[in-house]
Amino acid sequence: MRSALRSLRSLRRQRTPRSLGPAGVIGALATCTVLAVAVVGPLLAPYGGTEPVGAAYAAPQAGMWLGTDHLGRDVLSRVLTGGTSMLLLSAAALSLAYLIGGGLGLIAALGRGVLDAVLIRPLDVLLALPPFLVLAVLATGTGRGTLVVIVAATVANIPSVARVVRAAAWEVSVRGWVEAAVARGERRVTIARREVLPHIVTPLLADVGVRATAVIGLVGTANFLGLGLQPPLADWALMIAENRSGLMLQPWAVLAPAGCIAVLAIGINVTADALVHTRSRHA
Repeated sequence: MRSALRSLRSLRRQRTPRSLGPAGVIGALATCTVLAVAVVGPLLAPYGGTEPVGAAYAAPQAGMWLGTDHLGRDVLSRVLTGGTSMLLLSAAALSLAYLIGGGLGLIAALGRGVLDAVLIRPLDVLLALPPFLVLAVLATGTGRGTLVVIVAATVANIPSVARVVRAAAWEVSVRGWVEAAVARGERRVTIARREVLPHIVTPLLADVGVRATAVIGLVGTANFLGLGLQPPLADWALMIAENRSGLMLQPWAVLAPAGCIAVLAIGINVTADALVHTRSRHA
């Protein structure tokens, strides 16, 4: 328990802006800005996300600072209200992938032998499948919807998460303190929580940064193709799909939501990378 508390205190100290370095601070600010837009944006939107307020593809003007989209809806209002869906879908898929895949990886690393083979080998089959193929198969078999997007993104990431956690936990599991806990007869759940997890935070942070970007991309692709959320709901990926034909007439209808997605993905990746380097320097 003391080891876990020390690890958490150390991680909290290392998350100060000074310890992240310039790139990490910029990444954290960019991420927090986009997250704030996604969370607080619906309260600040001047118009409803589905409410026509002017002519189609109207240029930016007073009261409509980013112009209108192909149906005359305020682009700024749709940008402010369209991030919540992507944020929730991506967070749900990422959390489930680490919950399920991380659990399987820990069990495989601590169980080893037959248990390791039984859990990991079947996942190798899924690991060979491209994430978009998983999404397409599920959408074809069960239909469209947000649940399909969450399940597809989760299933596509479980195998790789399990292998990352297994590799990191396997290296820690041969350390002296873990073997001492096993010799004391402690339960595997207790060993995993107290002796293993606090020592694999760094590789998990590195993995989260890359994987979050991939999940955001997959969720955005699903909504762009109409496999997830459906019009007239406000969603950044849907906005890109709906207005791409008018890119030359009113570019902000596409550039604004695309910029939000790009800044969010890059910001998370840069911040996670800075945290990894910070923890490595202080290890």
